[in-house]
Amino acid sequence: MKPLQVLVNGAKGRMGQAIIACAKDDPGISIVAGVDLGDDFSTALHPADAVIEFSHHDATAAVARECAASKKILVIGTTGHTDAQVALIREAAKSIPVVFAPNFSVGVNTLFWLARKTAEILGPDFDLEVVEMHHRLKKDAPSGTAKRLAEILAEVRKLNYNTDTRHGRSGIVGGRTSSEIGVHAIRGGDVVGDHTVIFAAQGERVELTHKASSRDTFARGAIRAAKWAASQAPGLYDMQDVLGLK
Repeated sequence: MKPLQVLVNGAKGRMGQAIIACAKDDPGISIVAGVDLGDDFSTALHPADAVIEFSHHDATAAVARECAASKKILVIGTTGHTDAQVALIREAAKSIPVVFAPNFSVGVNTLFWLARKTAEILGPDFDLEVVEMHHRLKKDAPSGTAKRLAEILAEVRKLNYNTDTRHGRSGIVGGRTSSEIGVHAIRGGDVVGDHTVIFAAQGERVELTHKASSRDTFARGAIRAAKWAASQAPGLYDMQDVLGLK
C-alpha cells in the first residue's frame, strides 16, 4: 500500500522538525515536502495527499482554502486562532477531511475525556481551575490545550468560556464565585507542556495532570490523525474522533 504523501507546513519549527523525524520510522507516511515562511506552498502542495499544519494561526486560513480547493486532507495543530479564522477552517471542512485539535497527544486527549467525566461525577460543589506551563518561547496564552480543557468544563457546567473564565487574578477581586473557571498560564525554561485540572471542594481536592517530556508524542499523534483522516468523509474532526473517545 502506498504511504500517505504529506506536506509539513511550519517545517522549520520545533513541531515541524519532530514530525519529519518521526515520519522516518513510519512506513505508512512519506514526507514529500516541508515548507515554511517564504516558501512556495502552492507548488509544494501538488504532490501531497495531506498537509500537517504547525505554522502560525494567521497562516492557517489560507492553507485551509488551498487544501479545500485541491482536495487535500488537512491536519491542524496550530493554536491561537480568532473566531473568524476558525470559521474559515469550518468552511474548508465542508469539502475535505480536517482534523483540528489543540493537542495531538494520546495522553492529553485521555485527559480531555477524564476532565469531562470527572466534572460530571463531582458536580457543581467543586470549584474548577486549569493550570498550564510551557517553555519561555511560547507566544500564545493560555495554551490551546488549556483553553480546550476549560471549554470542556464550561460545557459540563453549562457556562460560557468567553464570559465565565478568569485568566489569572490580581488585586482585590473578591471571593471566588461558583460560576467561574480559573485559567492560569506559566512560562519558563524548556517545558514542553504541563496541564493540570483542579477540582476543589470543602475538605477534598481532585487533580488530573498530564506532563509531556518530548514533542514526539504530539508528532506521532498528528501523523496518526493524518492517516486516519485519509479514510474519512469531508468534515471537521478532532483527536477525540481519531482515538474513538466520542
